[in-house]
Amino acid sequence: MTQTQKGMSRLRTSDWDTVTVLRKKGPTAAQAKSKQAILAAQRRGEDVETAKKWAAGQNKQHSITKNTAKLDRETEELHHDRVTLEVGKVIQQGRQSKGLTQKDLATKINEKPQVIADYESGRAIPNNQVLGKIERAIGLKLRGKDIGKPIEKGPRAK
Repeated sequence: MTQTQKGMSRLRTSDWDTVTVLRKKGPTAAQAKSKQAILAAQRRGEDVETAKKWAAGQNKQHSITKNTAKLDRETEELHHDRVTLEVGKVIQQGRQSKGLTQKDLATKINEKPQVIADYESGRAIPNNQVLGKIERAIGLKLRGKDIGKPIEKGPRAK
């Protein structure tokens, strides 16, 4: 026998088709959740924990529960303060006296035009930063006692 034939005979003796199973696969997620699988696990004495998820697999993100309805009734007193109509009128008059549109004023103070519209209509929740920018842009006071009065331009007190 030549060297090549010896090598070939060794290859023939080794079994390439043998498969070794290292571990058995457990049940899939769907099988593990079935009633039968839970009962079988309980009979074997294994710890089984089941938890019902609230509104699982359903589109219930907008459903009204008792607590939400209760909250709605209570929030009548707990609403955010809005900008007064007086402030809105002052902003509108100041903007028009400078010849600015809502969009122009918004661009000048780096805000969206909708913000100016909300402040003028009294829908906005007051933000001191935005009010300060509008005050400087139109030159009129919007906060405190002197609403509508011109801003005195003097040195800042530190």
